[in-house]
Amino acid sequence: MTVTTRRRALTAAMAFVVAPAAVRAQSVTVIKAASVPEDGLTPALWAEQAGLFRKYRLDVQIDAQRSGSATTAAVVGGAYAMGKASIMSLINAHVHGLPLVLVFPGGIYHANPHSGIIVKSDSPIRTGADLNGKIVAVSALNDLFTIGAFAWVDAHGGDWSSLKLVELPVGAVLEAVLSGRVDAGNTGEPFLSSALDTKRVRFLADTDSAIAPQFLLTCWFTTIDYARNNPRVIRAFRAALREAAIYANGHHAQTVDAFAKFSGMEPSVVAKMARMVYGTELDVRLVQPVINAAAKYKAIAEPFDARDFIASVE
Repeated sequence: MTVTTRRRALTAAMAFVVAPAAVRAQSVTVIKAASVPEDGLTPALWAEQAGLFRKYRLDVQIDAQRSGSATTAAVVGGAYAMGKASIMSLINAHVHGLPLVLVFPGGIYHANPHSGIIVKSDSPIRTGADLNGKIVAVSALNDLFTIGAFAWVDAHGGDWSSLKLVELPVGAVLEAVLSGRVDAGNTGEPFLSSALDTKRVRFLADTDSAIAPQFLLTCWFTTIDYARNNPRVIRAFRAALREAAIYANGHHAQTVDAFAKFSGMEPSVVAKMARMVYGTELDVRLVQPVINAAAKYKAIAEPFDARDFIASVE
């Protein structure tokens, strides 16, 4: 074999070894994503930390957003490929014609209260009927806190239509209740645990339980066009999050640091709060009850079929 021939053979061998790595590197899809820093995001943060996204040839870059509506607008506007928001935010977006579809569950309600109505410790309010005509704080009109409050009052002898709602950030509910600005307030973690620790308020109602025994709280979503044009990415995203969610459901302690780092909370606060149950499958039976409740309590004009709202990439 001549020197030239040997060089050619060596070059070909090197190309054979290097090419697969280059192909693999090129095939990694970057996904810019956004979410409010809430516990339903934990599986995605764990998937990033544990290399599960990379396993499925994804590079998911998650930014924090101030609200679900801001996340929705950013995805619709093309700033992000995917986002995660409250299921009620997404239902409202759907009925207003925004071209969005659900991709994978975030947190689900499964008899695990991590939000609910608080009242003063010495408040006479005990039942739904006791809330008739009272001022109740919710984070936003027609959100899950609103729907849950209406449903709980309705199920416990009260007149849901008589409630006087006031919009307040969940972190401001404790002070509003203690000062008497509101008679009751619907708040969530980590503020719920902190409020109850004061012993100055008590837990009145797990309002989510009045919607359904199980339902979707938050969900990953994308645009119809992105889902249609990127089926491989959607399947990979779902597979990575499913692995991460299964792990995170059984390892809350091990996922504290991932969520604390992203949210800016102290790890000790995260460790103490009631953690989410993370969804592992996007099931219409977890979506339809919220749609039906939203229609019943006039948050949307009429119910629709949840199957029309889920990305199909089979």
